[in-house]
Amino acid sequence: MENEIEERFIALETKIAYMDDFIAKLQAETVENQKEIRLLREENQILAGRIQDLSENLEIPNRKPPHY
Repeated sequence: MENEIEERFIALETKIAYMDDFIAKLQAETVENQKEIRLLREENQILAGRIQDLSENLEIPNRKPPHY
């Protein structure tokens, strides 16, 4: 009986160790993803600003399409 309890205890400790490792890796990956998301948002804002500037400065001539 005592041996069975010890084996179960060891099995639980092993599972906890694997879960701790998994959580640490998951947290590190989450931090990296957050950094990348922040960078992509900043780049997106820059590009949106450039598109806005270009569209404001772009003059479309008032001419008929070629099929007329």
